[in-house]
Amino acid sequence: MKSWIFDLRSRPFVLLTALFLALTGLVSFQVTESVDQGVVSYFDQTASPGLDVIMQLITESGDVFNMMIFGIILLVIPKTRRIGITLMILIVLSTLLTGYIKCGVDRDRPEYEYEGIDFPVSISRDTYALFCEGSSNASYPSGHAARAMIFGVILGYALSERFPRGAYLLLLYPALISLSRVYVLQHYPMDVVGGAVIGLMLAGVMAKKTKLYRIFESKS
Repeated sequence: MKSWIFDLRSRPFVLLTALFLALTGLVSFQVTESVDQGVVSYFDQTASPGLDVIMQLITESGDVFNMMIFGIILLVIPKTRRIGITLMILIVLSTLLTGYIKCGVDRDRPEYEYEGIDFPVSISRDTYALFCEGSSNASYPSGHAARAMIFGVILGYALSERFPRGAYLLLLYPALISLSRVYVLQHYPMDVVGGAVIGLMLAGVMAKKTKLYRIFESKS
């Protein structure tokens, strides 16, 4: 996964920045509104008790506090401490960054009300932006998708030396989180795409600086 890692001044970072700005422009000018509404409307009419449970479990795993707990666990284990520190920093940074961008774009969440089976906890929004009103009701970009992409890239990169092919399987996690956020009617498709791009940008730069792939090298 080393090809997913880059510097701030690298071409991949510049291209991702341009991509995010283009996505933000499309959302701001409602160019993708019909497609987004159509996808959300489809999921609103799709009911499956078994799938409801799976999707709600997946989406709650992306809650900022659940991810922080996972990061703390890695932090207290000496061998994975560098991963834990990296994840903790990126979780906080991505949550605040997406929160402030939501305030700027100010796109309302889907109007549909999720009516899946009863779940022990309410569906999380966990948007945080200091001194910024209305971010919890804003939709673009998805903080869950950003954090999930960070997890997939950081953990995949850390395991890339030991499991060069298997590490890519971790990218299924951000894909599932993104799907679950649309399924539970908290986000539009473009929201999760935008969030995933932010997560990739942050994770790519941070992983490059921390050289996480070396943590599992055997000491001789």
